[in-house]
Amino acid sequence: MVSVAEMRKQNVIVPEELALTRVMAAAAAAGGGDAASLGGIAVNCKIVSQLEIGNGGAGGGSARINPWVDSLHASSPTHVKAAFSAAHEDEYEKWVRQHPSALINFDDIVATSKGKRIVMFLDYDGTLSPIVDDPDSAFMSDAMREAVRDVARHFPTAIVSGRCRDKVFNFVQLRELYYAGSHGMDIKGPSKGTKRTNSKDKSVFFQPASEHLPMIDEVYKTLVEKTNSISGSRIENNKFTLSVHFRCVDEKKWSSLTDQVRAVVKDYPKLTLTVGRKVLEIRPTIKWDKGKALEFLLDSLGFADCSNVFPVHIGDDNTDEDAFRVLHERGHGMGILVSKVAKTTKASFSLRDPTEVKEFLRRLVEWKRRPSSKN
Repeated sequence: MVSVAEMRKQNVIVPEELALTRVMAAAAAAGGGDAASLGGIAVNCKIVSQLEIGNGGAGGGSARINPWVDSLHASSPTHVKAAFSAAHEDEYEKWVRQHPSALINFDDIVATSKGKRIVMFLDYDGTLSPIVDDPDSAFMSDAMREAVRDVARHFPTAIVSGRCRDKVFNFVQLRELYYAGSHGMDIKGPSKGTKRTNSKDKSVFFQPASEHLPMIDEVYKTLVEKTNSISGSRIENNKFTLSVHFRCVDEKKWSSLTDQVRAVVKDYPKLTLTVGRKVLEIRPTIKWDKGKALEFLLDSLGFADCSNVFPVHIGDDNTDEDAFRVLHERGHGMGILVSKVAKTTKASFSLRDPTEVKEFLRRLVEWKRRPSSKN
């Protein structure tokens, strides 16, 4: 039996509850008995141990399953479509009642923000741009860029992305925004500042994981070499984090890919491996995430201890939950999850896709332009 301490050392964050459902069902089918356990490993709602239990593992046995691969299935395009069967549509409708549409409830949202300073935080992939097979082709539309530009004219606005800061800036191409790349580990503000803040010093620049750069570069080179034989795999260097894209990898190779990646990462105790939407993420183990980045930016903008600020974070990925959690704990502000499937989330509201995000941003600008708006 594996100890609890050993299990906690190696965790994979499953992006959707669907993955957990499949893991538990497979465990039961394999004779695992208790549906809340997997090969003797306790399963906790969002976390599945990344022990060697796939492809025979250390002890062999074809009846065992690999929760890493199962979590990849949960975030793949084909399985997202499969999840939208009639049964899952019913599940989604129930979920929406708990996390209602930010468009349908737009008037209630702005009413809640009345008398407060709205600050916008936006994820990029899956939020401002669609998820695409080639990460380098995740372009935002001109209409979306115009919507973001209009929002930034009225509210302090930041892009908080897992991408390299320079890369996401090249996608967005708006100099008046704040950019937090590498899941908030690389933050820079606009050079000329903005009048819509309380901060006297408009210069913002922060890189809390800079000491890990040599290690990240080393792991990047190793991963490129180790995964070179797996067709369709793509290693993206986000400066302070690494992304292993499997969108174009044959499903039969997913187990091999995860094995290769884990074999490399296990030799670096200062790195952690998690699963996002169609991607494996490698990050330093420092206590920094999108939630911390949100708090840092609020502080930099002069809103740290203000009760009259209303931060809004919009995102679609598991990493956005850190920002949603911060807003939930603060008791003011709002998290909006972009999703077409039911997910466990701390977000209060939801939007289905980038098209709805664009409409929400447009309505926010229209509302701000009304004479009755006092924000």
